[in-house]
Amino acid sequence: MTAPTDHNEAKAPARHDGRTLISVDAMGGDEGPAAVVAGCSLSAKINSDIAFILHGDKTQLDALVAKYPHLQDRCDVRHASDVVTMDDKPSQVVRTGKDTSMWSAIESVRSGEAAVAVSCGNTGALMAISMIRLRKLPGVNRPAIAVLYPSSNPQGFNVMLDVGADIRADADDLMRFALMGTSYARNGMDLVRPRVGLLNVGTEEHKGRTELKEAYDLIRAQEAEVDFDFVGFVEGGDISGDVADVIVTDGFTGNIAIKTGEGTASLIGTRLREAFKYSLLSKLASLLAYTSLMRLREKIDPRRVNGGVFLGLNGTVVKSHGSADATGVSAAIKLAAQLSQNEFNDKLAARVAATLPLEETPT
Repeated sequence: MTAPTDHNEAKAPARHDGRTLISVDAMGGDEGPAAVVAGCSLSAKINSDIAFILHGDKTQLDALVAKYPHLQDRCDVRHASDVVTMDDKPSQVVRTGKDTSMWSAIESVRSGEAAVAVSCGNTGALMAISMIRLRKLPGVNRPAIAVLYPSSNPQGFNVMLDVGADIRADADDLMRFALMGTSYARNGMDLVRPRVGLLNVGTEEHKGRTELKEAYDLIRAQEAEVDFDFVGFVEGGDISGDVADVIVTDGFTGNIAIKTGEGTASLIGTRLREAFKYSLLSKLASLLAYTSLMRLREKIDPRRVNGGVFLGLNGTVVKSHGSADATGVSAAIKLAAQLSQNEFNDKLAARVAATLPLEETPT
């Protein structure tokens, strides 16, 4: 049997002069608009098929874009007078944030002008605005943030979700996360039959909270129809392993897991640098191992897979790390362009709609 590709009658991606148009919140993030525009420049050099709408302070952005001649005919700057800070509460942004660069970036996707939005800004605020303006897909109770986590699988990464859209998730939510993660792995990573694992404190079926045991049965029941392999419960060590391609968990656990992984990778890098500086012999050893160390650094560099995708919305939004530099921003834009060009969100909507009933409205 041919594996499903999650296709539907997808609308063509928003384009500008034949290029995929990406809406960028240029003011979000710790590094400021200079890093964002530099990231756009890197992406533009690599991919000639993309163009940008940059949202933010027009005076600053015009000056920054002017530094990159190849961006001149590929950037449309939209003035936004306000900025969402990392300290702003999502509820406050929803009430008073209509003049922010983040709101403006999402609005371009909502109107159909842009194909996808990218922001390095406040995650909670970005999710709140996205849910308010784009709305949830039919059949989705809670959106999820999916990331690519470095792994020992042949593709080099696993899909992990949710990693922070909502700290809560019941059994039904986890099952829907599994379906969305499967669609992401199939259409974003070309995995014909993804393997799905449910994160737990052990692999035995009797372990874990009640909702995890219920989710186990719900996900198992979808296995044949959606055409994925459910490998059952997996543990923390499997997140970067080769047991599964999709790791399903709630946003609280997922966010802690990825932050722990990032912190551990940073600590190992620091300790390695200290070790190679310890003596003359260790410095010589570092020179001899330089090529191998650079290969290792490239494989585990979090900037290469920078970008969490908001799944379950009527529009594609990519959340870049708040501390992303130009390389990280470029990676997020690359992911956004790939998802748009693959018409991923339309395929995801088709998969959810075909498999699950619409969420019932309380009476």
